[in-house]
Formats: sequence, structure tokens, C-alpha cells
Amino acid sequence: MTATLDIRRPQPHVAEVWLNRPEVRNAFNDSVVAELTQAFRELGADADLRAIVLGGHGKAFCAGADLGWMRAMADYSWAENHADASALAEMLWTVWSCPVPVVGRIQGDCYAGGVGLAAVCDVLVAAEGMHFCLSEARLGLLPATIGPYVVRALGEQAARRYFVTAERFSAAQAHALGFVHELAAPEALDARVAEVVAALVANGPAAVRACKQLVKDVAGRPIDAALRADTVRRIADLRASDEGREGVQAFLHKRDPAWR
Repeated sequence: MTATLDIRRPQPHVAEVWLNRPEVRNAFNDSVVAELTQAFRELGADADLRAIVLGGHGKAFCAGADLGWMRAMADYSWAENHADASALAEMLWTVWSCPVPVVGRIQGDCYAGGVGLAAVCDVLVAAEGMHFCLSEARLGLLPATIGPYVVRALGEQAARRYFVTAERFSAAQAHALGFVHELAAPEALDARVAEVVAALVANGPAAVRACKQLVKDVAGRPIDAALRADTVRRIADLRASDEGREGVQAFLHKRDPAWR
């Protein structure tokens, strides 16, 4: 346990990272940002990991910025604000670029920077009845550092609305927009997360990491000769790898592959 995070290893190939400030609805401060950055750097470098679950203890997933932190920021200079925003941007990038798939367990309300943290997850499972809110405009601010990730995950048209209105939107609305992958009753949330994690762990470890990177690398790119050549190289590399050969042989001989 660290000061603001609860990091667990429930299975050899699975890690859990829990925001552990339920008394302030898991709001960010500079310590949370720094510890999340460090945690995901270390977990991303762990070759044995196949899945990371990101969740929050208590009623809320993450309420955005901590009030005490916001009070301090009110007196920051431009340079101090820039440094502070840079740290948050680095944390979001570190989670987003983590080679291990990240499953977001969204059990309660998710506001402002918390929406950004949800957006950098690869799979989002949310409890029915919880809400999201990009509330920055209410404070005369904007969701700048989280913006690139939220626009990609939520979609440009929905972001055009919720960035400027700062309205709350439900988990059901987020699911309809494609931001949330799975909805679950609160009492069934952990079971649904466990099913997603089990699916990840059952797949080829190198293949899963390669698949995650493939989506990032091809999204939005024109399907030109360079992209086609890149995809040809990638599948040839994996087919010729030990894992690829083992997976195909296991399938052909109707047995489990070695990684299971």
C-alpha cells in the first residue's frame, strides 16, 4: 500500500490499482498523479503481467481535482500551472501507453480528470446508475490535458456537447455512445470485470500487447501502401514467433496453449 494507492496482485498475471482516498471521493492531488505515474511505469515494465484493473475504493471512482489542491492552484503562477498540468499530462500518457491492457472498473461517479483517467483505459466496465461529468467549464476551465483521450474514447460529436455544457451523463448514455463497453448492476460489477480479465489472461500474452499497439498505430491512418506493408510485417513477425507457433499448433491439435 502506498499513500494514495492500493496496489494488489491477486493472480500471477493480474494487477489491481485502486485509488484509495474514499474520504475525498478519490480526487486527484499531486501525490496521486505522481504515484499513478510511477505505478503504471513499473507495471508496464513487468513482462509477466497480462491485465491491470484500475478501480476506486468507496462510492466514487474519481471526482477530479482535490479541493485542497485546487485552493493551492488558485495562487499558482503561469509557470507553476504549466508544471502542474504537465505532470497530469504525463500521468495520463503513462496509463494510456502502458503495454498491458487496462480494465477500468467504474463503480461510482466519475468527474473531470476522472473521466480522463477512465478514457485512457482499454476496456471500461461501469455500474448502472453512476454518472460521468466533464465539469471544467463550470469553473471557468477546460478539460485540456484529458481532451485528446476523451475525444478519442467518447467521440467528437458527444465531446462537442459535454465539454461545453458540463452536463452530467449516465453510464447508460456513455454505453450508448461507445465510451463504456459494458454495463453491469452494481452487485455484478466485479463478476463482469473478472470475466473480461479472464478473457485477457487466456490469450497469447505477446499477441495481446501487439493487438493493443496495433489499434493505436492504425487508428485514423490512411490505408496506404506504407500501412499495408506495416501490417504484413507485424503478422509475419508474430506468426514466426514462439508464441505464434505454439498457438497455431495448440489450435490444430485441439489442446490448450502453453501460456494457459
